[in-house]
Amino acid sequence: MKTLLTGLMTACMTVSAWAADHQIAFHVDQNDPQIMNMTLNNVQNAVNYYKEQGDTVTIEVVAYGPGLTMFVADKSPVADRIERMSLDIDQLAFKACGNTHKNMSKKAGKEVKLLDAAEITPSGVIRLIELQEQGYAYIRP
Repeated sequence: MKTLLTGLMTACMTVSAWAADHQIAFHVDQNDPQIMNMTLNNVQNAVNYYKEQGDTVTIEVVAYGPGLTMFVADKSPVADRIERMSLDIDQLAFKACGNTHKNMSKKAGKEVKLLDAAEITPSGVIRLIELQEQGYAYIRP
């Protein structure tokens, strides 16, 4: 009986621990302030929801193509929100496509400055593939 009870408790703790950690990848590929704001709203809503549930959540926002404007220092319509969220929310990362950044910089004739919160990843598409392979839920607002 004791062995059965221990086994059940272990199984419950394992299921509980598994269900308590969520991973979400958000994809932005449009230079559209509404899409950018909707993405950040969705990030905040997910964080709030899982916090209320007592769960944890890890989130990456990946931007490439025209969506990289979301992370461009002097052009982002959501720069203040990103900077604030990066300070307020643990386990939140903003990933900028290195391919797009390189092409933007080449076109501008100088390196395009990104927000401090944004980290360059070699390829936005490849990063999204990697995250999905790691079990992240994929959201495209």
